Amino acid sequence: MLFTVDPLDRRTLLRALSSAPLVASCGRVDPAPSRNAPSALAQHSTSGGEVVKSIEPLGALWRTRDPFLFCAHHNDAYPIANGAMGPANGLAGRDIGQDFSRRDGWSMYHGDSVPGFPQHPHRGFETVTVTRTGLVDHSDSLGATARYGEGDVQWLTAGAGIQHAEMFPLLSSARDNPLELFQLWLNLPRADKFADPHFSMFWSDNIPNHVALDGDGRRTEVTVVAGALGAAHPLAPPPRSWASRPRSDIAIWVLKMAPNARFSLPPASSSEVHRTLYFFRGDSMRVGERSLASRHMAELHAAREATLVNGSAIGEALLLQGRPIGEPVAQRGPFVMNSMDEIRQAYSDYQRTRFGGWPWSDTDPVHPRDQGRFAVHANGRRERAPRG
Repeated sequence: MLFTVDPLDRRTLLRALSSAPLVASCGRVDPAPSRNAPSALAQHSTSGGEVVKSIEPLGALWRTRDPFLFCAHHNDAYPIANGAMGPANGLAGRDIGQDFSRRDGWSMYHGDSVPGFPQHPHRGFETVTVTRTGLVDHSDSLGATARYGEGDVQWLTAGAGIQHAEMFPLLSSARDNPLELFQLWLNLPRADKFADPHFSMFWSDNIPNHVALDGDGRRTEVTVVAGALGAAHPLAPPPRSWASRPRSDIAIWVLKMAPNARFSLPPASSSEVHRTLYFFRGDSMRVGERSLASRHMAELHAAREATLVNGSAIGEALLLQGRPIGEPVAQRGPFVMNSMDEIRQAYSDYQRTRFGGWPWSDTDPVHPRDQGRFAVHANGRRERAPRG
């Protein structure tokens, strides 16, 4: 999806991929410790007993720590649809092909007529797309397709290389078509960067929830995408994911707390684990002894229990946790490797092989309007969402 960690728009990317390999000055090597260090805006805790290490506001892309690379939160108030599953009220005044304007509360991103991210390559990491509202149409260079959304998760291991398109079709011509999702980039260790590409579908009906009531009966519900919580055991991640290693301690949890609800995050297995809480909706939240304003993130001491007390409005937060991979990170646009030589090789390989080519007639394919939620995998295996 987004390639804006090292800014490189789609037009520039496509020009670069069709030309000679990059020279060293075109890229940037970001070792994980320096890239993931707290920003200058972070408010650091001073007491050794506090659970919060630092607090900072959320930006356009949410800062993460190893093994995660970044998190994008898409929250678009798309209007009613036209006959081509795009916005009905026109695109005048937008920079089509590179529209991140949020004009009228939504963006077209790299889409021309349907919002989304047309054909683009990846190598060396995973995308985890956690949908909440709206739909995503997936098509890739291996011939696989999917439509998912409304709480579904797609976990894609790019590995040795894949092209895919992620479009946001608008289906209703009678009402607005809001879209909300998180896309996480999760790094792969050196040993798995050339794994065969693979994706798993986690349909919303099959994703476990952990529900807790505090002493006053106030409810906290946690959607457990990765990392067991209480009796809620998540679906298995792709086989070559860092999350598939038992000691990785990966957790991806989405919390929804009733007004004034209290909930305790259990400690992780080790102080080496990185844990960050992103409070993206609500009015306030207390984390341990610290107050967290809406649209702020808190880096936590993972090995300590953290008591959360929500404010007077419904509160929602994303928790990301994992043991760091601890390897050098070289990143340029859609490729994440361990060295700049490997980045240059990724561009060269893509120019030569197109990671399997592109079997679709359009760079931005969308599925029929009446198509339900489904997936067709590269090996021909078909599946449908339990409730379509």
